Amino acid sequence: MTGPKFICYIERLPMSYGLTIRPEGGLDLLSLGALVHRLDPGIIPFRKAHDVHVHVSGGEFNVAANLADCFHLHTGVASAMVGYPIGDLIAERVKAMGVRPFYKYFEHDGVTGPNMAAVYSDRGQGVRAPVVFYNRSNEAAARLKAGDFDWKAIFSGGIRWFHSGGIFAALSPTTPSVIIEGMQAARAAGAVVSLDLNFRAKLWKISGGFEHAAETMNRIVENVDVLVGNEEDLQKGLGIPGPEVAATSKLDTSVFRGMIDRVLNRHPHVKIVATTLREVHSTNRHSWGAIAWINGKFYEAPTCELDVLDRVGGGDGFAAGLIYGVLKGEEPGEAVKLGWAHGALLTTFPGDTTMATVDQVREFAKGGSARIQR
Repeated sequence: MTGPKFICYIERLPMSYGLTIRPEGGLDLLSLGALVHRLDPGIIPFRKAHDVHVHVSGGEFNVAANLADCFHLHTGVASAMVGYPIGDLIAERVKAMGVRPFYKYFEHDGVTGPNMAAVYSDRGQGVRAPVVFYNRSNEAAARLKAGDFDWKAIFSGGIRWFHSGGIFAALSPTTPSVIIEGMQAARAAGAVVSLDLNFRAKLWKISGGFEHAAETMNRIVENVDVLVGNEEDLQKGLGIPGPEVAATSKLDTSVFRGMIDRVLNRHPHVKIVATTLREVHSTNRHSWGAIAWINGKFYEAPTCELDVLDRVGGGDGFAAGLIYGVLKGEEPGEAVKLGWAHGALLTTFPGDTTMATVDQVREFAKGGSARIQR
């Protein structure tokens, strides 16, 4: 009996990912990035809005929050925090999601900042698309620089996974060096390192343009094991030309598949490249899928039809579910489905972070339905 049990245990270790994953640590995951608050007037455009909901967000933080709240992992966030009421609001929400904070503190001068960034995003409706714009003027996170975090102390209890993203990289000339410093410290501590390319043209346009974006992101990816990003992220964020193939739809995986060799030629150390697939029929009706290249093989999730309440954060939901599956030692195809399922469910909730339970995610990943649960 000992022999079969031993073999079964070995098969459940995530060696099929090509990664060495620590079995335990004080932190299952730490995210590094900017914390923001998103002002959401619902379906009303801002030019006609009278009231808003406030969602605490951040492309990097969302992953840590989802993993803590839905999947019950021990996560943290390294970020800037400002000592004023908006900072207090954000810090309270970080705590409520079960994420351990590691802050570089700044004091607000009462007039100009530094500030916690604001994102303005209505939800759109039907044929009217959502509109997103920012106020990141004098943002505290943009002031972060190498040396601001004591990584040795943060990782002293052990760290299994480190995550950051392209949004944070685009904020200032100093934030890429913070990412690289954190990644290198995490790797030295035995962690897997992931990056969501999250290419945002509006941010890079005022931060050096496309060429600077590609140079910066390629330098960061030299330290990365797992990449999250679609073909546009790969092409514009890394400056990698697309293949000579035209996609028949947004759900067509041929362009993504065709780019993998080009990504690996530049970054052969990368073990996973994953993305969601979204065909937008209207603001509230999407077709949703996912695909990942994992250690030499492709894995696809099914396609489902989404009735979308709030699309913001779906990609971060996918990343969180995928990371959870990898850390739990699920088979690669199952990890992709968990990411796909969690990302789909996240679009049914208001705000940028999860309200799902792990049981709901697993049920949907198995092919569950929206029939009432009694």
